[in-house]
Amino acid sequence: MHVFFSGIGGSGMSSLALVAKQAGWLVSGSDSQASSTISYLKKNGVENIYIGQSREAIESVHQKNPIGLYIYTSAISDPNHPELDFCNKAGIKTGKRDDFLSQIIKENNPKLVAVAGTHGKSTTTAMAIWVFKELGMPIGYSVGAKLNFGLPGGMENDAKFFILEADEFDRSFLSFYPSLALISGLDWDHPDIYPTRESYYEAFNEFIEQSEKTVLWQTDAEALALEAGPNLQVLDGADGAIDASLKLTGRVNRQNAWLVAHALAAELDQPLEKLLEILNKFPGLSRRFEELAPNIYTDYAHTPAKIRGALETAQEAGGQDIVVVYEGLHNLRQHFIKEELVHLFDNVKKLYIVPSYLAREDPSLKNLSPSDIKELLSDTAKSKTEPAQLDDDLLAKIKQHAEQGELVLCLTAGGGGSLDEWLRKEL
Repeated sequence: MHVFFSGIGGSGMSSLALVAKQAGWLVSGSDSQASSTISYLKKNGVENIYIGQSREAIESVHQKNPIGLYIYTSAISDPNHPELDFCNKAGIKTGKRDDFLSQIIKENNPKLVAVAGTHGKSTTTAMAIWVFKELGMPIGYSVGAKLNFGLPGGMENDAKFFILEADEFDRSFLSFYPSLALISGLDWDHPDIYPTRESYYEAFNEFIEQSEKTVLWQTDAEALALEAGPNLQVLDGADGAIDASLKLTGRVNRQNAWLVAHALAAELDQPLEKLLEILNKFPGLSRRFEELAPNIYTDYAHTPAKIRGALETAQEAGGQDIVVVYEGLHNLRQHFIKEELVHLFDNVKKLYIVPSYLAREDPSLKNLSPSDIKELLSDTAKSKTEPAQLDDDLLAKIKQHAEQGELVLCLTAGGGGSLDEWLRKEL
């Protein structure tokens, strides 16, 4: 069957397109703008992608090879969207990403290992995939990031497990009923979907109830008012054995690895020590403290907890001379985290703030400029903060800091027009 992915350049949708391709489906798609992800997909066999989501373009694709299924994301909410309108009128079956993924899992019937959480889920999912691959066990998987050791999605023959990064946005993770769930860390997010912390936690409680077994941290279990039991394994995040057993850079990475090792040791009946040894060789993934050039790193951290973790990793790797370039992910989120931004960057040497990456915004909210965000910071942070743009001046300053031996941490969104894309092009 021919399946068409709208918004195929998104992290989740691109990995699912690769899953579909490896599962034997004919795959095509569209996106509103070109990006490195689109180029990556084309290099890996998903070539029929057009830029600009128009009725004429999808109609042309359909005429050449009839589309059997149209998959779209939550970003498409308007029934009059040109692609969706065409499919509805042409009688083409439509569905959201998670509907299609559920179908693939149902058809192949693997055990589902799902990783959910506010922060750390991409890295944790990638680590789980790494363990399975190092053990030589065939799997299906989908992760919202590019891996340094393979494609971000796939479906191998005779897969007994499917490893999924389960996103809580739009409550999509509630579409799944995992055999094993890992909760990588909780911190209220997506206020457009979950207006209160309680509603956010309620969704995670529901996800855990849908899972046969769950492994999570003590602090998260307490936040969700859960206690350890036969189907709920609770780990101590302050356990000294984490740092003693794992040599990965960044405590957050060591904690992610510890979570994976404990969850999979029981599930796969493997010695914990063997899995820790495998995880100590984990090669990382794109945009998670990824070095683009000497002393210049990009990281997808966009919530306060993620940013603190990225800063701790940078300090562990480069000492106290940390320069940060900050691109907020969504204007809505900048309003949501105003109070936590105040002291977030107090301990960096220099901070550059560039315009936020905009998507799924509330038009009633003021668009916070780099200068507006600077004014939200403490006096300590303001004194070393400079509003900036993605231009030659900023590039020269980034290179100068790096050449002086300072570690430059770029906290950035992804996709076309982002700081991350700009850096990759310029560097």
